[in-house]
Amino acid sequence: MKTYTKKLTYIGAGCGVVLFAVFGLLPGSFLGGVMGLNIAGMLLGLPLASGVVSRLIVAASMVTGVMVSGIMFITASSLAGWIVGTVVDAITAEKKDLATAEHK
Repeated sequence: MKTYTKKLTYIGAGCGVVLFAVFGLLPGSFLGGVMGLNIAGMLLGLPLASGVVSRLIVAASMVTGVMVSGIMFITASSLAGWIVGTVVDAITAEKKDLATAEHK
């Protein structure tokens, strides 16, 4: 019975990956980098020197920003696909129940 739910969840996840690649990768990197600069500035003082520690902090926060952006896009689109699939399954189950009731 759960055929549409599973299929549409996977389709939603695929759409989320595409949307993330188009709209989320660069902004996630930018926002993570800005947060990394702020964190490194608080820890090491401003202006930042071009040392290894400050670069590691900024790089780690950029990776974190990209990962959070990806999680948000993929989770939201998978959830939307799951909801649509559940609704479609419920509608088709009602139609099947009505068709079997008419034959009896």
